[in-house]
Amino acid sequence: MSNDKSVALRLEPGLGDIAERLEVYERLLVLWGRKINLVGHSTLKSVWTRHFMDSAQVAGFAPLAGSWVDLGSGAGFPGLVVALLQQFHSEGEMHLIESDVRKAAFLREVSRETGARAHVHNARCEDVLPCLQPTVITSRAMADLGRLVAYAQPFVEKGTLGLFLKGRDVVAELTNSAIPSNFRIVLNPSKTDPRAAIVLVRAI
Repeated sequence: MSNDKSVALRLEPGLGDIAERLEVYERLLVLWGRKINLVGHSTLKSVWTRHFMDSAQVAGFAPLAGSWVDLGSGAGFPGLVVALLQQFHSEGEMHLIESDVRKAAFLREVSRETGARAHVHNARCEDVLPCLQPTVITSRAMADLGRLVAYAQPFVEKGTLGLFLKGRDVVAELTNSAIPSNFRIVLNPSKTDPRAAIVLVRAI
């Protein structure tokens, strides 16, 4: 077992329950990554902490037995990892929205190979979101915080929770974002980088 994997399993114990499926995910990430740009090549050496653990930590902020939507899923982070964790919750479901045809095909392949209960939508967020009723909306690298809040606003106002993984510029993004006055924003330190955060957005 690699040191990166052992660290991830120690710091995020829930990954142990889906470790075999994540190994399949890792293999497909490397294979498809030779043809399309999924993640930075250098991050593949730390895929367990940088991507799997980073994604799994959002599961601690909301019930998995709900309807989750991941905006701009890309390589599947955090949505596809959460979908694998949802296998233990019969009422949980994950919708992955990805406009890139090739990345959507990758998401479908990983879902098939791992048995993840994920619905892949090859479309733009604004075209799919109105058709869904999410309890949680998440995203990692699709857009700045202001744009993500704008996408989620109609749902957050009705009780949906926003969970957005943001990097070291999170404070600057928050400062430059037009956040509705009836929204509460909480910055939770990331387990993978203390300068990054899981941004929790909910209506007051």
